[in-house]
Amino acid sequence: MNDQRLRLDLTALADEVTAVDLRDRTLRTSRRLGIQRAVATSAAALVLVAAAAGTAFAIRPDQSPNPLPADTPSVTATPTPTQSPTPTPSTSAGDTPGAPPSGGTGTNTPSVQFGKLFYGPASVTDEEMVNLRSWRPGDSPVRLLALPELAAKGNASISPDGRRVAWVESDDSESTLVVADADGTDRQEMRSDVASDCSPVWSPDGRHLLFMDAMGMGESVRRGVLDTRSDKRTVTWWPGQVRGCHALWSADGRTIAVAVDLGVTLYAPDGTKKRVVPGFSMNSWLSHDIASLSSDGSRIALLRRKPGEESGDIARELWANAVLDTRSGKQVTLPLGGRTLRQVYFQSDGSMVVRVQAGSGYAVLLVDEDGRKISETAEPASLKNEQILAVVD
Repeated sequence: MNDQRLRLDLTALADEVTAVDLRDRTLRTSRRLGIQRAVATSAAALVLVAAAAGTAFAIRPDQSPNPLPADTPSVTATPTPTQSPTPTPSTSAGDTPGAPPSGGTGTNTPSVQFGKLFYGPASVTDEEMVNLRSWRPGDSPVRLLALPELAAKGNASISPDGRRVAWVESDDSESTLVVADADGTDRQEMRSDVASDCSPVWSPDGRHLLFMDAMGMGESVRRGVLDTRSDKRTVTWWPGQVRGCHALWSADGRTIAVAVDLGVTLYAPDGTKKRVVPGFSMNSWLSHDIASLSSDGSRIALLRRKPGEESGDIARELWANAVLDTRSGKQVTLPLGGRTLRQVYFQSDGSMVVRVQAGSGYAVLLVDEDGRKISETAEPASLKNEQILAVVD
């Protein structure tokens, strides 16, 4: 890293943060709520009770942006749709509205290239099954396997090599962890009674899946690592009761970030707690929606909210409005050119694929590890109602 990387100035304070899980009650009923969200076209109400502050957070009925017109994206700034999750635009230095993107020549370099982007639906509709898709800038989108809509929107997970997909299928009585090839072949049911709202997460070697047991009333919460290639589907359980739901696994295999309470906690792969990302509290920033973790665990992309903003429900949210240094909690500057940040995905070399609102659609930027824009490409209009699920090198 060059001297643009942020100083690790709050490391000591991070280990002193004590988490209070405000969502334990929500987690215990997440299976039933997830099923209701899939079939309901109107709002479902849920209240998360904050034990310390007595503050109630209302579930928003639709946590995805409104569909955008089908015309080709431009590169002019446009306001965020008013009924979207309203990710806050980056206010980092150099992102004055109307200013050109900072850095970069607009051409790829041999060492920094776009990976393959995987997409799923951005909102829940009344479709029973929907297809995932993949796209690499310069090529046409490719249709992949079809999944139940709730799984495609809420818990589908792409393996690090892009060849396999894991998801949780749910009905009124059971939730099952399933793995298949990206084209839908070689379907295998791995384990039953798995939490459907907490998406499974692939290990960097594509062999293991971090998952959470289904949560019944009064039951402790268990998180385990499943060996998908073992004959007996061996599970190594994390020690103790685990807080939080959504997780990310760094490409170097050393760090797992979990959305806990109103912030983010980092763990080792065996479940040992490392530290808490500073800067989150009832009186500052709030977040339980994480999207991508850098290969060394030093940066995280997430949806960050201010106190008083709608906090959303337990369902997975992959929109992002900030990239943070996980040791200092400081925001990382991105070359947005005055446009609204929507999603960020880290590649294994430290570079980022940055999705921005561009005109009436989206554009994706390739940004290197030091924050310089390498290139930019308008997304195909056919992906306007999709969200990025993963970027594979």
